[in-house]
Amino acid sequence: MNLSELRPAEGSKQSGNFRKGRGHGSGNGKTAGKGHKGQKARSGAPRVGFEGGQTPFIRTLPKRGFTNRNTKEIVAINVDRLNVFEDGSVVTIATLIETGIVKNPRDGVKILGNGELTKKLDVKVSAFSESAAEKIKALGGNAEVI
Repeated sequence: MNLSELRPAEGSKQSGNFRKGRGHGSGNGKTAGKGHKGQKARSGAPRVGFEGGQTPFIRTLPKRGFTNRNTKEIVAINVDRLNVFEDGSVVTIATLIETGIVKNPRDGVKILGNGELTKKLDVKVSAFSESAAEKIKALGGNAEVI
């Protein structure tokens, strides 16, 4: 290896440190990419959303309701969707994702009691409705909240 063969690592050189306003030879001299005159060419140009003293559009809209920070987004699945599993198997959130029943579990998964279950399963998810837990236990299965 020679000194003349040295090169910077791939992706290490960034153009974010480009020096504007350093003469015509730099390709971005004189006005430094800001065009000629006008408010946007000067320092202290207005912030994003500024409408020249007119009330900004976002402030003309009424405020409505609120967003509760403590809400949880639970994915609901009916008990009849669990029939795809083999008899006696353990059903968890991970196995539900593998089979494609749940794509994104978000804050948890709840089993609802709509439909019929035909297999004995050991189900371990975030929550159950009363009817879903009864249907799972009626077939000798286990409904465990994790």
